[in-house]
Amino acid sequence: MAEQNKDTNGGGQAAPQGEPASPAIQIVAQYVKDLSFENPGMGLNIQRPQIDFNVDLQAKRIQEGGPFEVLLKLRVTAVQEERTLFLLEIAYGGLFILDRVPDEAIQPILLIECPRLLFPFARRIVADLVSDGGLPPLMIEPIDFSALYRNKMAEAAAAGQAPASIG
Repeated sequence: MAEQNKDTNGGGQAAPQGEPASPAIQIVAQYVKDLSFENPGMGLNIQRPQIDFNVDLQAKRIQEGGPFEVLLKLRVTAVQEERTLFLLEIAYGGLFILDRVPDEAIQPILLIECPRLLFPFARRIVADLVSDGGLPPLMIEPIDFSALYRNKMAEAAAAGQAPASIG
């Protein structure tokens, strides 16, 4: 019978002897940290509203040597003929453990890969809330978190600032 290499931290197969272990992302928890839905346009005849959509990302280490908290903040406003139909704000969070990740890769992982993992769940909550508010479900298009990250880094470089560090 062949002997298997088991990872001692419960992560499945360990790397064969002599090979470096590959980096790993572990989601410890996901949660709604903050949520607000206002529906002042209830009962209006809805045609084709103007949708304004904003995304913000935050990442920080919870405690020294502990997991990172990543917050995906979405703000959606629907306006029709200068009347607000609805305003939705959600801060959807996740706790992540990064294992064997080089220091230079931590920030891109926290601001690209972690939000990419959280997004489908936040998207579903938005669609359900809008639908439960008596409006057609709002299906947010997938977000290119890599492009957002590159744009933020370019803006910081153009402003002569060092890119924000994850604390």
